Amino acid sequence: MTDNLVIAGRTFRSRLMIGTGKYPDLETMRAAHRASGAEVVTVAVRRVNLADRSAGSLMDYLDLDRMLILPNTAACYTAEEAIRTARLAREILDTPWIKLEVIGDEKTLFPDNAGLIEATRVLAKEGFIVLPYFNDDLVVARRLIDAGAAAIMPLAAPIGSGLGIQNFTTLRILREMITDVPIIVDAGVGTASDVAIAMEMGMDGVLLNTAVATAQNPPLMAAAMKHAIEAGRMAYLAGRMPRRLYASASSPLDGLIGSRP
Repeated sequence: MTDNLVIAGRTFRSRLMIGTGKYPDLETMRAAHRASGAEVVTVAVRRVNLADRSAGSLMDYLDLDRMLILPNTAACYTAEEAIRTARLAREILDTPWIKLEVIGDEKTLFPDNAGLIEATRVLAKEGFIVLPYFNDDLVVARRLIDAGAAAIMPLAAPIGSGLGIQNFTTLRILREMITDVPIIVDAGVGTASDVAIAMEMGMDGVLLNTAVATAQNPPLMAAAMKHAIEAGRMAYLAGRMPRRLYASASSPLDGLIGSRP
């Protein structure tokens, strides 16, 4: 596809972003990453020793010649924690890119949107390319963009739930009202059809992890996600037919054999 995703001036051919957690082993993770075609891989800074570049470490299994590493601030519960974690990631990895998470509830892992806005504002002023994960709220989205977010990442359902898109109306509103930065659906995807639906709605991309990592065959599921991204995006660009309540014949009715004059 020649329809590329652009975030903060950087162009990506793939609109799929993928994670690194929950895989049965690192070899399976690497195979899934390759099958996905993803060009962005996200890593939890507080859960992985990013400074360990020895053979056999997580970093040794990431194809960083092909993929942009997107550190994230998972498991941060305050803006201050998230800001410190982002700064640590930039120092270790020499990248200004950060997927920003400020968690507000331990059980649901729903974000603390107020803390998220605060952290986005601070990090954007420091030159970070901030991609914040947030509830699907239009007002919060606008405030994150005003604070300097390079893209916004609304959840489709709770993290790791596999429920698929639960909030069609609010995501449609976001797509209609937010046009100045990309919208990347993050969290809740369970299978390829969820990805295709998100893309058919006009989302600019999807970030996922658990749906691939915990599948019975992660590389095969990753390949399915790749095709779903492409099919959904093409369907969105093509423009679907209007929905009708009643049947509409697909063949012309004029000149039917034996038709009445």
